[in-house]
Amino acid sequence: MDDFGTGYSSLTYIKDIFTDVIKIDISFIRSMMENERDRALVKTIIDLTKNLGMESLAEGVETQAQYELLNKMGCTYVQGYLFSKPLPEDKLEELYSLKSENKIV
Repeated sequence: MDDFGTGYSSLTYIKDIFTDVIKIDISFIRSMMENERDRALVKTIIDLTKNLGMESLAEGVETQAQYELLNKMGCTYVQGYLFSKPLPEDKLEELYSLKSENKIV
């Protein structure tokens, strides 16, 4: 489920739609370092996904501090410019092969 917490998403969607991963909207990730309420919402979403047997994905991770906080909170997956800009499929495969050969970390 993409962009959870924004627009018309509600707990009813989580209850009624079968999904494995809840993606936390970038707007929460961008402001969570400065805004205590957004940080609390991110933690709550991560905890909710765990309690429901789902995984969490934070989009828009751009700083090491964001990554470290999300890791501490128990976020399952992260994506964002901290790791890579969007790539075409062939470049993504190349990046994965370098990672699997321990050429990048």
